[in-house]
Amino acid sequence: MQARSITEKPLKMRWVMISFAFLATVLNYIDRLAFNYLGAEGALRELIPNDLFGYISTVFFVAYMVSNAFSGFVIDRLGTRLGYALCMCFWTTASLLHALARIPLHFGIARFFLGIGEAGNWPAAIKLTGEWFPSAERSTASGIFNSGAAIGAVVAPPLIAYLGTNYGWQTTFIVIGCLGYLWLIAFWFTYYTPKQSLQDVKSKHIPVGKLIKNRFVLSLTLSKIFMDPVWYFITFWIGRYLVDVHGWGLAKIGIYAMIPFIAADAGNILGGLFTQLIIKKGIPVYKARKLAVTLFSLLTAGSLILGPLIIHTPTVALIVLAVAGFNHAAYTANTMAFPADVVPQNAIASVWGLASVGAGLGGAVFQSVSGVTVQNLSESYNYSVAYNSVFIGYGVLALLGLSVILFLMGPLLKDKNLEALAVQEIGHKEQ
Repeated sequence: MQARSITEKPLKMRWVMISFAFLATVLNYIDRLAFNYLGAEGALRELIPNDLFGYISTVFFVAYMVSNAFSGFVIDRLGTRLGYALCMCFWTTASLLHALARIPLHFGIARFFLGIGEAGNWPAAIKLTGEWFPSAERSTASGIFNSGAAIGAVVAPPLIAYLGTNYGWQTTFIVIGCLGYLWLIAFWFTYYTPKQSLQDVKSKHIPVGKLIKNRFVLSLTLSKIFMDPVWYFITFWIGRYLVDVHGWGLAKIGIYAMIPFIAADAGNILGGLFTQLIIKKGIPVYKARKLAVTLFSLLTAGSLILGPLIIHTPTVALIVLAVAGFNHAAYTANTMAFPADVVPQNAIASVWGLASVGAGLGGAVFQSVSGVTVQNLSESYNYSVAYNSVFIGYGVLALLGLSVILFLMGPLLKDKNLEALAVQEIGHKEQ
């Protein structure tokens, strides 16, 4: 499909296109979280204890890390339409495979393939955002599509609790898996890439070796090793936390576990709007982004480190997780705009994919650490001590992630070296 000019219906169509990224992200999280909630109690909980749950989650993030190493480059080369469609097809099929699992190893294999497919959602969505939105609006657009993660996390508890309670876990995986194919059909027959500038059309992809050595790419990757696992802890462990510490069942989790994710959804939108507002007040884009991520990461860390001091009821626990979720989502909405601010257009997906290797690595390491910590401390003390320790640990990780952005990343300005490489590639091609 040929690119069409963005001047045809610029305002109307860009919101249609970002809605596809939003819906894909919703489905991404429903597929991702189904196993976590279905395994919080009942037959799957008996089959998979906390330490084994941590290891299976690690398998997902190992695959996520591996996929991020190449998914961005694949999407940059195939284009947003074909690349996004392939990702959706792959992870939807992997979600369906969960229904065939019978032993923990089977779930580990299904989670591995799910991680391979799901990793492509973010570089594809960020590439879509870079194609359709100007710089000042990208953090807002990023917040919109990334709010799909929170919406998916809001929808997942009641949907999965209802399906799991009434129809069983196998049927649940089949139903949620099939939703992806509906998205795939609509996206394939609707999406097109807007016409780019002459330089964007002609420019050649920057070699991966140049990107890996780039200061911005390395810093973004390192920051995600520390910061992204905070969100993964909230999404992966909230079900087991409410069962272990507060004695809840799946039906009650289905009603109330959505609260932190409703807050995160608000954070996705308001985090982007906050940055857009201070940019309009005259603060340069690169300063506004760092100001925003500093504020939101400090609030994330503070809620998790201080939270255990005040958590005595499940209501307070959900409030603490809601504060952490809101601020982490607001932080992420701004960091997702970083690549489009710094690197050439045709390297956006590649850079985000490389940086997300850090997310996968951090997720793999700290999911295992969480599982072992909860299992061992709960046996030595109790579940409350175990989870409080994990809360504090993730708060410290948020501070480490912020430190990388503030002290190692450098200014969020267009990288002249990478732009020069793109120009050189054009020149070599035309000679």
